[in-house]
Amino acid sequence: FSVGPPAPSRLDGDAGSVPETAAIQGRLNMSGPQLLTGESASEQITQRIAELGDWRGSTLARMRSLIRAADPEVTEELKWMGTPVWSHNGIICTGEVYKKIVKLTFARGASLPDPAGLFNSSLDGNTRRAIDISEGELPPAAAFTALIKAAVSQNLAGVKKR
Repeated sequence: FSVGPPAPSRLDGDAGSVPETAAIQGRLNMSGPQLLTGESASEQITQRIAELGDWRGSTLARMRSLIRAADPEVTEELKWMGTPVWSHNGIICTGEVYKKIVKLTFARGASLPDPAGLFNSSLDGNTRRAIDISEGELPPAAAFTALIKAAVSQNLAGVKKR
């Protein structure tokens, strides 16, 4: 039984393919959360915030500061095309920046207590919940900090991932 030569992969650089492997690896170190430039994920997040240079950058910086204060052991990573991710024994939340909002998506937000009603997006799903922050609107620091602490506690308790 003869198979013949292998079919070209989408990373071989053929017409219509995704970028070549070298181009991808030139941007990301696939073995971990550091970029090949040698900068840590935290440094890259700081750089991204500075590059935004508008309310979105200052909003993301403020939320990042609250996350880091709520959990000094938090790990910062870049995933999914450079999205900031904050983790502690599992993902706490991600920080995405769009034209009109900064979105903080909590990996298992549907199971977190939210007495202040901070979650205002992705409310229909069974797992995730998000906070969409528009220009000039910041969630109350104490309520957000409590939400981060609850997410960390949930991760540390080993709540089953779906």
